[in-house]
Formats: sequence, C-alpha cells, structure tokens
Amino acid sequence: MTIYFYKVWQPYGCFSNFSPHSIEMDALNWPTVEHYYQAQKFVGSEDEEIIPLIHAASTPEQAAALGRCTTRKLRKDWEMVKTDVMKVAVLKKFLTHARIREVLLVTGDEILVENSPTDYFWGCGADHTGENHLGKILMSVREEIRQSLHLSAKSSS
Repeated sequence: MTIYFYKVWQPYGCFSNFSPHSIEMDALNWPTVEHYYQAQKFVGSEDEEIIPLIHAASTPEQAAALGRCTTRKLRKDWEMVKTDVMKVAVLKKFLTHARIREVLLVTGDEILVENSPTDYFWGCGADHTGENHLGKILMSVREEIRQSLHLSAKSSS
C-alpha cells in the first residue's frame, strides 16, 4: 500500500516540511524544515540578506513565499545541491523528534508519496507522474535510521 501525505493536519502530516518540528542546523534553530530549506537557496548569493527574514518567518508558508520570490538571485549551485540540502534537513528532523521517527519507521517498506497537486519535482503532481523526490528522501531516511538502529542494537548485544 502506498502512503500519501501532504497537509500537516492529515494522516502522516509529520512527513510534510511544513510540520511544526524544529531542527538545529548551522548553530541556528529553524522552526521547520521548510524554513531551513528555503533559506539555503540564498547562501553565498547576492541576495543572502533574505536568510534572516526567512528564518524569522512566522509560518512555513511565509518562509516558502519568501524563498520562492522570483526577483531574488539563488546561489549558483542550487540545482546541484537542493536534494542534498533537503535530505540533510529531513534526516535531522527525524533524528531530533522521536515520536515522528516512530511514525516513519512504522511505515515499514511502504512507498511514501508527497501528494502535492502542483509540485512535480518534490511531489507526484496532480496526475501522479511527478518525481516524488521528497517521498524518496523520506524512504531513504527511513532506511538510514533503520540501519543505524540495527547497528546500535548489534553493538550493544
């Protein structure tokens, strides 16, 4: 069975980057993965001054809107690093918060799909032909956590 997620208030909403699970990255506490991800678009760019505004955004929706501003210049390597930035942030979120880590692990080997009707890169898009990179990252993080739990169980026995 495939598990679809999208809105924070829906089942598996904790898989959303908008879920209210903070992460500590680069010595800063980011309110959500979305805040962190959107800010990373501007690291080292001429529009780097937007990063504190994204960090201080009152909601992940506001952080996303600031990060998607088309008049600002993104860092030059963004297309090459964006999936790695997302993976690091998502892994940190699930390593930080035990309750949602358990929700992720309980999904077993199910396929996870971000059911975004508009995002064909991170999600599946309206017609489910999207690349689902967020779902793939979550499945990868799930496996990484499983492996580390397996290794720590082995070393303690």
